[in-house]
Parts: sequence; structure tokens; C-alpha cells
Amino acid sequence: MSTGAEVTTKLETIERTPKGPARPTPLLFIHGMWAGAWCWDEHFLPFFADHGYRAVALSLRGHAGSEGRAGARGYSIADYVKDVEQVANELGARPALIGTSMGGFITQKYLETHDAPAGILLASVPPTSAWGMVGRIGLRKPLPLLAALLTMRTYSIIKTPQLARWLLFSEDLPEEDVLKYHAKMQDDSLRAFLDLLGLNLPRPKHVTAPLLVLGGGNDWGLGPDTKAIARAYGVQAEIIPSVGHFMLLETRWKFVAERILSWLRERGI
Repeated sequence: MSTGAEVTTKLETIERTPKGPARPTPLLFIHGMWAGAWCWDEHFLPFFADHGYRAVALSLRGHAGSEGRAGARGYSIADYVKDVEQVANELGARPALIGTSMGGFITQKYLETHDAPAGILLASVPPTSAWGMVGRIGLRKPLPLLAALLTMRTYSIIKTPQLARWLLFSEDLPEEDVLKYHAKMQDDSLRAFLDLLGLNLPRPKHVTAPLLVLGGGNDWGLGPDTKAIARAYGVQAEIIPSVGHFMLLETRWKFVAERILSWLRERGI
């Protein structure tokens, strides 16, 4: 929990625990834009609990069941890092962090100033900014991007299930799943988005934790940035074939989870 006079935020967490003794390192999962802890509970939390890990996902302030929905569009990446710090400090042991998309960016920022056994970046925003993704969206679907700029609401980019599939999912994800996940999505912070564009970029030289960098072969939005992320941290990028941006909810989610599991165990985590 936070120290001093700082006021903590009431944050939703979803936790899955193994049936037997847990491994010593808990896993903390950090979601991306438009989502909440719910996105990890579909597949990843049960999977890692079944393999002996205490698996915890948080909803960042203003997201899903966490406090602060009224101010959700004004929160910064620094605010979200405080949320991660708050939950990590309550786990009793330093967690390995697993972040996706904006959550991967938040993971990078957290690791600048915090020790951790490991960090895993899934389809992450790169430390060089999200401008590459914005440019690709503008070339392919300029109208949703223009709507987001005019309304100053990031939700305009994924306003319909069709847009969400186009940006976040592969074509083979069943339509009923797209509809289910889209119904849970929400508008997100414009301030945080500006941080992703350059107001508060990660500093890779300050990160000492071992990193696994994964990208999706079908993720045209951020997938092209995967190798650049890996180069920034001096590691090897890995691309999971036939997986879209929201790889934790894709039909091939298990390939991603199993790669993370094997990497953790290679390191005795």
C-alpha cells in the first residue's frame, strides 16, 4: 500500500490462485486501453493459476470496477504507474509484470524505478511513442481517427464491434466473442494517450529487469514496432504467428500463454 499522506485509489483486482502451494513469484497483469482486469480473466488468469502461480489483474483507475470513472479521461501514465505500485506492494512479494498494449507501456514506466523479477510486454506501445500506430490507423481508417481527434475521445477508434475487430482482433475470432468483448470496452484517457505520443516516454536504460517482448503476426497496429521495442532493451523480439493485437483474447491465446510460461520457468520464476 502507498506510504505517507498519499490517498490510495480503490482499485478492482481479480485474483486466481493455484489449488496447491503457489510459486514464490506472483504475476501481476496490466491491461491496455479501453479494457479492464476482465480481459485477463477470460483465459490468462485461470491458465497461470493452473500452473502454480498466484495470478492477479488490476483495473486501472477509472476502468471497469475501479474508482474514478468520472475523471477517467484525465488520468496520466504516471497515475497508472501509481496504481500498479499500489497493487504490487499489497502482494507480499515482488511480482513479475505482464502488460499488454498501453499496459506494456505502463510496465516499462514502472520498471524504470522499481525492481521486479521480470517484465513481459505483449503487443506493447514502444518506448519511442505510439505515433507509428497512429499513422497506420490514419492510412487505413482515417475517419475513426478524425472522429477521435474532433471529439477528443479515444473510444471513437473502436466505437463499433466492426472497428474493434479491425484494430484488435484476427478475422477468425468468432463474432459472438467480438460482441462480448466490445460490450465491456469503454472510453479511455486522452491525457494518457498524449503521454503515449511523447509526453512521458519510457527510458529503457533505466530498466534492469529481464524482459520478454512478444508481438502478434496479425497485429498491424503495433506489431511492426515489436522489433524496435526489443532492440531498445537489448533482447530478442518474438512474433506469435496468426495472432492479432488483443492476443490474450485471440483464438490462439494459449500459444502466447505457453510461451510466457516456458520463459518464466527458464528463469526459475
